[in-house]
Amino acid sequence: MSSPPPSPFPGAKPAEPRAKAPRTRAATWSHRETLDFLALWGEEGIQAQLNRCHRNADVYQWISERMAAKGYSRDEDQCRTKGKDLKKSYKQARLQDGVARQRCRFFHELDAILGGHGGAGSGSSSSSHPAPWCQVVIKEESDPELDPEQEDEYTWTQVSGSDLDPQGEPSSSGAAAASSSSQTHAGLLRHEDVVAPMLHHLHHATGGIIKEEKSPAQEEPSLRAGGGVPSSYLHAHQEDAHVQTPAGDIVQPGMVEEPLLLRQEAREHLGAPWRPGLNRRAFPRPRTLLSTRDKLAQLRSRRKRPRDDKFDELVRDIRTHFREREKLFQGLWEEEKAQREKDRRLWTAEMDWIRQLWANSQKEREATGEDKEKNGPWHGKEENWNRDLCKDSSEGEPLKDTSIPEPLLLKAWLESHGRTFGHFINGKWLKPEGRETWATKNPSTGELLATTLQGNREDIDTAVDTATKAFETWSQLPGHVRARHLYNVARTIQKHQRLLSLVESLDSGKLVRESRDADLPLVVRHFYHHAGWAQLMEVEMKDWKPLGVVAVLTPRNFPLLTLTWKVCPALAMGNTVVLKPASSTRLTALILAEVCAQAGLPPGVLNVVTGEQGLGEALATHPGVEKVAFAGSAEAGRSLRRATAGTGKKLSLQLGGKLPFIVFDSADLDSAVDGLVDAIWLSHGQVHCAGSQLLLQESIAKDFIQRLKRRMGQLRLGDSLDKAVDLGALADEKQRDRIESLVEEARAEGAEIFQAWATLPSNRVFYPPTLITGVYTTSRCVREEIFGPVLVSLTFRTAKEAVALGNSTPYGLVASVWTETLPLALEVAHSLQVGTVWINGHNMLDAASAFGGYKESGYGRDGGKEGLYEYVRPKWETKPCPGAMDINYKTFATSQGAGLPPLAGENRVPRSVASDPEGNIPRMDRTYKLYYGGTQKRPDSMSSRAVLDHAGKIMAYVADGSVKDIRNAVEAAHKAAPGWAKQTAHVRAQILYYLAENLELRQAEVASRLEALTGGGKEAALQEVDLSVQRLFYWAAYSDKYGGAVQETSLYGASLLFREPLGVVGVACPDEQPLLAFVSLLAPAVIRGNTVVMIPSERYPLPALDFYQVLDTSDVPGGVVNIISGNRDHLSRALAEHQDIQAMWYFGSEEGSALVEWASAGNLKRTWVNYGADQRCWTDIQQGAGEEFLYQATQCKSVWMPMGDIFAN
Repeated sequence: MSSPPPSPFPGAKPAEPRAKAPRTRAATWSHRETLDFLALWGEEGIQAQLNRCHRNADVYQWISERMAAKGYSRDEDQCRTKGKDLKKSYKQARLQDGVARQRCRFFHELDAILGGHGGAGSGSSSSSHPAPWCQVVIKEESDPELDPEQEDEYTWTQVSGSDLDPQGEPSSSGAAAASSSSQTHAGLLRHEDVVAPMLHHLHHATGGIIKEEKSPAQEEPSLRAGGGVPSSYLHAHQEDAHVQTPAGDIVQPGMVEEPLLLRQEAREHLGAPWRPGLNRRAFPRPRTLLSTRDKLAQLRSRRKRPRDDKFDELVRDIRTHFREREKLFQGLWEEEKAQREKDRRLWTAEMDWIRQLWANSQKEREATGEDKEKNGPWHGKEENWNRDLCKDSSEGEPLKDTSIPEPLLLKAWLESHGRTFGHFINGKWLKPEGRETWATKNPSTGELLATTLQGNREDIDTAVDTATKAFETWSQLPGHVRARHLYNVARTIQKHQRLLSLVESLDSGKLVRESRDADLPLVVRHFYHHAGWAQLMEVEMKDWKPLGVVAVLTPRNFPLLTLTWKVCPALAMGNTVVLKPASSTRLTALILAEVCAQAGLPPGVLNVVTGEQGLGEALATHPGVEKVAFAGSAEAGRSLRRATAGTGKKLSLQLGGKLPFIVFDSADLDSAVDGLVDAIWLSHGQVHCAGSQLLLQESIAKDFIQRLKRRMGQLRLGDSLDKAVDLGALADEKQRDRIESLVEEARAEGAEIFQAWATLPSNRVFYPPTLITGVYTTSRCVREEIFGPVLVSLTFRTAKEAVALGNSTPYGLVASVWTETLPLALEVAHSLQVGTVWINGHNMLDAASAFGGYKESGYGRDGGKEGLYEYVRPKWETKPCPGAMDINYKTFATSQGAGLPPLAGENRVPRSVASDPEGNIPRMDRTYKLYYGGTQKRPDSMSSRAVLDHAGKIMAYVADGSVKDIRNAVEAAHKAAPGWAKQTAHVRAQILYYLAENLELRQAEVASRLEALTGGGKEAALQEVDLSVQRLFYWAAYSDKYGGAVQETSLYGASLLFREPLGVVGVACPDEQPLLAFVSLLAPAVIRGNTVVMIPSERYPLPALDFYQVLDTSDVPGGVVNIISGNRDHLSRALAEHQDIQAMWYFGSEEGSALVEWASAGNLKRTWVNYGADQRCWTDIQQGAGEEFLYQATQCKSVWMPMGDIFAN
């Protein structure tokens, strides 16, 4: 951009007009245009903004808006491009020239007043005083209408490289100077002809008023140190700072902005001549920047063209804006600096405090003669140190008893019964003679609340007989009538909600605010919800019928809510209930039964029997009980599974375990800390859904632990009726001793223990909130459920490692995932092997959401439609009535069995080796092998079993599988399980369609084999093959139609239900219809993403063994289907005892069914057996392919995702 000729000032000869050169726009920001913005900002502004800006257009966008408001035009994209080039060139100049020379590239025109020349008469040469600067030249005013292409009202010119750069250095501005119109005349004037620049830019404004504008006066240390540059800036003396305008006005020093750095002035500059009439020192500008005519005119006139008002106002606005921004950032920085200093002082004081406490503890140890190396330095006084570290503690204050008097409402109810309760059977109180009593006490204070009876088997018989009689009428009631009864119960509970919450709190030690605000509303919600299911049973559950008498066994934690989970669906489906509560929480169950009777529930529908733990096993094994619903510990669940094996009772287990609480670095840490407090210290940690295993990402572990410790210091322990208390009492001192032993064991292993002792009451049933860190994954406190207010913390690096740690335990009830990244949260929730996942929350429950566990946390669901299947059976199925069996489970089916002799006699020649009709060429022998991992394998036993046809003749020999073969097949199935489960439903469906297609191609061959084997006739054999093909098509159609649903809960958010595969399923097939039964059991398990280990019919295994040729030609991945032939009971025992089998289906003998249920207690796997009954018709669509198959082939997972970013929750 060449500078147009300036218009003549008064007294100057007008310059001749020059032809305007065509304007071209460079693709990038030229050096001269860079200086335009530098002039607008000033040195301080550009330095601050370049160091602060995160985007190139942050500041430039504001400048473009300001210029547009003043009448200028600048494109936004071009502005961003220029900003990028400016930052790039600025950084490049810093790298190339260093700190001492960086201003030479960008600020020389702004710093024109800092030149190193002397006055006009000083005689200084350029070599001794180099002046690497240039200064402003104002172009002549032009009419915008006559010059529409003109963007700005000002321009900049630049000196040549010889004037800017020292000798020996290349000129960085040579390219820009070459583009100037004055480049052709650069050699006409030498550097000695240029006079030193002035201190201030004095411009004539309109009307003759002189405006004074300061250039930035900061200087790098290298420039001030020497090196040919003067040690002081040049500016007017203090007494000469008054500037007089032509009109006679005086500009005071205060009206002029003071320079940032004041230095002594050189004497030669003070003596420089002043122009008459202007009262200012005359400093000629470098004339190498102008054309010859312009330079001569400027030297003669010694005057400047005044700027226009718009540009001056723009410059002032920009500088004012940046001053305000600078003050704002400076204030924020000062606040942050003050806060950091405050934190540092607090940390220093805390460390001094800890050191002092440690020194005092050491002195006390030495005084008492303790062994310093006994249990480590932190063992003796850790309790005192933690108590002092908590905020609410006060030094020397004794522990107080925080007990609260018994409420009058509760006292009135207890007194109305004389504080003595019996059983509640047939709608009334029953107090048999000769029964022992049990004292129910308040866990917080140890005060006696009431006495209850210790029941026996006679009381169990009475309750079950009463429930059986009531079942005959209750199950025949229309669904609408049962719905009305449940509705009335919900209404009655609401009327007595406060009394129920008080009984719940005093009976279990649960906080009254938790019972009142969480448990009771959820209890009412369950009765309302299941009243709706009772109404809809004839529509939604039309193919199902009630079981009969249901035995409900509840634990001491959540006594009211847990029994409601079991009682509501049982009553809604038409069953009657006999309830046996935990020994320490009996009053809750008794008052609920009384409320139900007051609501008009028919007598005998709900019965309560109290007693010790052995009474629960007696109730579960009673012959009149059809279903057992249990909630408690894993060991109690195993015992119950073995006790009910072979009795024909349905069993659902809700057990506990170590539950992961995963926090990623993308989580809201404060919210996660509050959620963790609710997760682990809810009900003093004595709940099975407590998040007792904290998994932290390493990048946030230290910060999160500090926040958690601070929050733990604010927790209050005390009486459960105190609404300001955070933690209540434990069950008893025995539980406290067990918790303390586990904590001390972790301490002995080297773990770090933090305990909040601040408000611990003197009663021994209280235990402080405890945090254990620095433990190994093999530690006992990590593997076992502590069932108390103890939190164990581990760290992880990646999300994959977090999932591995979360799945490393044998339990899988619930988990919490904390992250603000939704894709990460959903992927982790899908990968965790638990029944319920809460995202950014914990303990979110609802009657419409299925709740239950994976693995050793039990099976069966409570809530929603999924919870109804546990209390019904298919309408076609009759009640199983297994006879009395005397089985030694430890020795039964431990061998493969004798079977037929391996070599046949003369009359038992297998058909596979019979001669052809002419008797000359024998047919080749066919060997039936085992099939696992996608290949045929010989048995590990190296033996075979003879297969007889319907006439008793040997038809073939098949491999005799053993326990080793079962282990190999399970291993192959486990390898294939992850990939098969991740296949899309469409891919699995295509494979099943392909199986049906290939099976149909071999229909005649398979039918003839069936006819020869079973002797059922050709038509029956063809029909069985055709039904098998139809069954494959049927289940292929279900591949993408049973994946899950959205549960309509009371949460403001989404509660998703995923029906996931079980994993590896063992299947023992019946002898009836060997091919159809095999396909009917194989297809639903495989289509839902499971891998299977199939035991074909022991009597007729050939159709199943022929089927693996169909598998090989149908693109079935290896390991998805594995077939092991042999003794059914022997192989089923191996599958049921295997720890990596997630479910076992058995269709065989009565003894085998009992064995499978007994052996499944090892890892609490799901079982589905027929108890030796041959009543299932595999050709019927309901019996051979009903909804029961889908329910048995899947397990439900609930994922809770709260919302609340837009609207208030």
